[in-house]
Amino acid sequence: MLYAVLCYHSEDVLTSWSAEHEHAVMGKLAAVEDKLARAGRLGPIARLMPTTSATTLRKDLDPPLVIDGPYAETKEQLLGFFIIDCSDLDDAIVTAGELARANPGGAYELRPVAVLRTHRSFQ
Repeated sequence: MLYAVLCYHSEDVLTSWSAEHEHAVMGKLAAVEDKLARAGRLGPIARLMPTTSATTLRKDLDPPLVIDGPYAETKEQLLGFFIIDCSDLDDAIVTAGELARANPGGAYELRPVAVLRTHRSFQ
């Protein structure tokens, strides 16, 4: 089963990291990612740009409303995600725990992923 590991943290905290700290965290994450990739369990990984670069389309209005930035203001922002292949939720929790040890702080939200269709146009 595929799980999305949604990465939440405070953008203010992350932007205050030194380049050395960022490099160290990314190195620890790369070690976990490499292990998952060797096991054939790692799917796409994405790091989102800051919420200041976001645009929101409020689709419940007619016509839809386009606004700058995220729709909701929160203490932690969605910063990116991993797609991982796990046998079940317990396995996903263990795997997210490995990622969390490499990148402490914030939160990981785990959600099962239902693949509707795949397209190879983005590679």
